[in-house]
Amino acid sequence: MSKIRCALAVLGGMTLLALPALAAEPSASLKKGTPDLKSAGPLTFGPDGILFVGDTQGAALFAIDTGDRTPAAEKGAIRIDDLGGKVAALLGTDSKQVMINDLAVNPASGKAYLSVSRGRGPDAAAVILRTGSNGKLEEVSLEGVRFAKADIPNAPGPKEMQKGQPLRNESITDLAFVDGRVFLAGLSNEEFSSRLLAIPFPFTDSVDGAAVEIYHGSHGKIETKSPVRTFTVYQIKGEPYLLAAYTCTPLVKVPVSALKTGAQVKGTTIAELGNGNRPLDMIVYQKGGKDYLLMANNKRGMMKITTEGADSVEPITSRVPDKKGLPYETIAGLNDVVQLDQLDKGHALVLRDNQGTLNLETIALP
Repeated sequence: MSKIRCALAVLGGMTLLALPALAAEPSASLKKGTPDLKSAGPLTFGPDGILFVGDTQGAALFAIDTGDRTPAAEKGAIRIDDLGGKVAALLGTDSKQVMINDLAVNPASGKAYLSVSRGRGPDAAAVILRTGSNGKLEEVSLEGVRFAKADIPNAPGPKEMQKGQPLRNESITDLAFVDGRVFLAGLSNEEFSSRLLAIPFPFTDSVDGAAVEIYHGSHGKIETKSPVRTFTVYQIKGEPYLLAAYTCTPLVKVPVSALKTGAQVKGTTIAELGNGNRPLDMIVYQKGGKDYLLMANNKRGMMKITTEGADSVEPITSRVPDKKGLPYETIAGLNDVVQLDQLDKGHALVLRDNQGTLNLETIALP
C-alpha cells in the first residue's frame, strides 16, 4: 500500500501532505547484508527506491534499497492476467501455495512490487517480486542488499489468539511513508491494543505511537481493540491527519501530532460507510481540482469518497443504522479489487480477484 502523497492544489483549507526536500543520499544509513524477513506483508515506498516491508511474523519493519531508481523510458499501462499462476510458475510451486499480500508502485521507476508468501502458515517463505520489462515478473534478490531494520515494540506474541486467529498477523496492517517517517497501523499486546506508530527514517531508537479508541457508529460503542485496516495521510487546515478505515466501516481522522509514546488518542469518526463490510486498501488522489479517497472493500465495491467537509462534518458519537457522515459513490465496474496503488496522476494499479483468479490491471482514476 505505497503511500507517498504529494500535491500542490488547495481545496477548502486542505491539501495532500507534501514531502519536503530529502537528503541527497537517503539510503546512506543502510548497511549491506541479507534481511531476515520472516514474512512479507504491507509495503510502501520511501525516497530513492527504498522499499519498506512490514514483517508481521517477525514484528519488524525493514527498509530495503531496491536499487530501482531509473524512470522507465516509456510509462504505460501494466497488465498481468492470472497473476497467481505466473507467480507460482516463477517460484516453482502450485498456485494454491502462493499468497499475494500487498501491492506497491515505486514512484521512482513506475514498477509494481508485490509481497508474497510461498507456502501457507507461519513457515511460509517471504518473497518480493516486481514487474520487469514487457510486464514480466522477476524476483527481487534479498542477498547482499543494503537494508535497515526497526523492531516493532509490544507486538502480540506468536501464540496469542483471538477468534481462532493469531494476533501476530495483525501486528502490522498498513504502512505509509510521509515527511521522513513511516506510519504504521496494527495491534499491540497492551490493553488498548489498536495503535498507530510513527517511526523516523533513517531508523533510530525513537518510535512515537499511541493507542487509539474510536466510536463505532454501526456497533454503537467505543472500540479499542479493532485494528486500522487501511489508512492514508492527509492535511486538514495545514495539520497532518491519518484518515483510517476500520472493519464495518467507520472512517476516522487522527491528528499526527497526537501520536506520542504512551498516549491514548480518541479518533474522530467522520463517516460510517456501511456495516457488514471490510475495507481492503485506500489511496488519496486529485481529480478536477478536488481531492478524493478511493477505497476498495470486500462487500461494497470501490468507493469514491469526497474529502470536502472532513474538517467540519459532525462527528459520529451515537449509533447509526448504516451510513452517515462524508458521502461516497460506488464506482460501477470496479468490483473485486483487493489491492490498489496510484500509478500516475490519472491512473491506479489494481489487483482484482476474478472468481479466484488474480489479475493486475491499470485503471483510470474515476
